[in-house]
Amino acid sequence: MSAQAPNAVILIRAERFMPNPATAADNAFQRDVPAGQTDDVVSTTALAEMDALADALRGAGVTVHVFADEDHTRPDSVFPNNWLSTHAGGYVAVYPMYASNRRHERRADVLEMLKSDYRVQAIVDYSGLEPDGIFLEGTGAMVLDHVSRVAYTARSHRADIAVLERFCTDFTYEPMAFDAVDSEGVPVYHTNVVACIGTDVAMIALEMIPDETRREQVRERLSVNGRKIVELTEEQIREFAGNAVELCGRTAEGKRRYIMAMSARARRSLRPDQVAVIEESCEIVAVDIPTIELAGGSVRCMIAGVHLDRRPAAEVEPTAAVEAIDENPGTVDGQDLVEAE
Repeated sequence: MSAQAPNAVILIRAERFMPNPATAADNAFQRDVPAGQTDDVVSTTALAEMDALADALRGAGVTVHVFADEDHTRPDSVFPNNWLSTHAGGYVAVYPMYASNRRHERRADVLEMLKSDYRVQAIVDYSGLEPDGIFLEGTGAMVLDHVSRVAYTARSHRADIAVLERFCTDFTYEPMAFDAVDSEGVPVYHTNVVACIGTDVAMIALEMIPDETRREQVRERLSVNGRKIVELTEEQIREFAGNAVELCGRTAEGKRRYIMAMSARARRSLRPDQVAVIEESCEIVAVDIPTIELAGGSVRCMIAGVHLDRRPAAEVEPTAAVEAIDENPGTVDGQDLVEAE
């Protein structure tokens, strides 16, 4: 796999899905359920969309780890990228969440799978910052350039700059914070709805960065290594065109292939010239997920990429201790997030 495009992902198959009332105030992309649709219909339809995404990624040769969620009190658990990220060298981060009803999305079983199946050296847990009202919602709040080691972050109360800088120090990224607003001056709630960074291409709504100097700095930083930029419009952002993710799959013959996973709605919003630039380096894989998009997130939000090395099949149990970096210790379902083995 490339540094930017993981070849494995984590998806959460939530049995009870619903747009989260606790996030509606600051998520301008969130929509109400259409009149006449019952909770059961919404959840059943969303499950089918989750399964379709998993099938499409597997069909592209991506390893997909699916975790079932039967808890009916976690309406946004389908978006695990907000509480979890993984990093080359065996590092995992766990993040503080803005909405209180999202904080128990953090799951010990997901972390245990990573420790069992992949080489994990340390887990850094920032979730203990929540009581202080300090939040950084993972790769929703940050769009990470793993090649140039830059963390692009739109300022919001879901992306505290102090904890961004702490993350960048811990994980050796350069922080690049900026303001991003829509045409009505409303701040963007998550950076990953306005920007996507691939190995050789980036999609970003530069027009939504009002500071012209900062806008050009972002443009220059993204393209410094020859990466091509596809500039998205605000209208395309509202169709979730920025909420995509590059992954590394395999063909049936075992050859490496790079894909850009996005929703069918996002794909329809792209112009032919934009598609042509993306397809110079990636194959677009688009899945229709209109029910899930009611919650204000799309395909990228549903995917937590695994940027870790696989353990050999012979290693049934982890053999190396996993270090807990005690930034602010947290728990998952009453269990310690990290226990030395």
